[in-house]
Amino acid sequence: MTIITLTTDFGSADGYVGAMKGVILCIAPDVRLVDVSHEIAAQDVRGAGYVLGRAAAFFPRGTVHLAVVDPGVGSRRRPLLITTPQAIYVGPDNGLFTFALEEAGAAVFELDRPEFWLPNISRTFHGRDIFAPRAAHVARGVAPRALGSPICDPVRLPAVAPQRRADGHVAGHVIHVDRFGNLITDIPGGWVGEGRWRVEIAGRRISQFGATYADARAGALLILVSSAGTLEIAARDGNAAAQLGVGVGEAVILRPVA
Repeated sequence: MTIITLTTDFGSADGYVGAMKGVILCIAPDVRLVDVSHEIAAQDVRGAGYVLGRAAAFFPRGTVHLAVVDPGVGSRRRPLLITTPQAIYVGPDNGLFTFALEEAGAAVFELDRPEFWLPNISRTFHGRDIFAPRAAHVARGVAPRALGSPICDPVRLPAVAPQRRADGHVAGHVIHVDRFGNLITDIPGGWVGEGRWRVEIAGRRISQFGATYADARAGALLILVSSAGTLEIAARDGNAAAQLGVGVGEAVILRPVA
């Protein structure tokens, strides 16, 4: 049984996700549907890529990942299908799938065959009318080349990577804020190694490292390695993002302490 996952910024109040699932099940009634998240911040393409990229690694080979966070819906942006050795991705060509394009062996197709769309296409709901039927058809075994034309120029988001500086400090950024207010950075946890370090963020210095959230007193900020393997700034029984007044993109400095 093929799995189709869904990742959107649609929320659960308006029935948009339900409509997409209905389309999929009309075409491929035997698939298993799994929701990754429908609470992506509105139009947050980079955030959607982060959430889906972290989750996709834990699904079986051959899973179809349908993701629709699409500020350019109805414009000239292309609908895409991406195949990798591990999975298949369907959604808009806006950088959301940058993480998948970095996989060795990734191939990209523009979904330009209208016979696999719904008969009537809304300009504002391609998730239902174009992406959902394509995901269902590929789950049924339709070859990617039958669904679209190969391309070599998909949109990629600009790379944002941490840097080791000559004086020993590391410069990185907050790349995700989860629902608990934990600040996930792009600094690999393995860069800490031995020795003492402190984090500087938003004019604050945080020196307490922990293995778990329970290693700090209630309300205190601490640094630990997240489940994604990168440094995380958290507040014990609190919300670090609110406490520091920061969000995605905030600069983070990691300095060695003598």
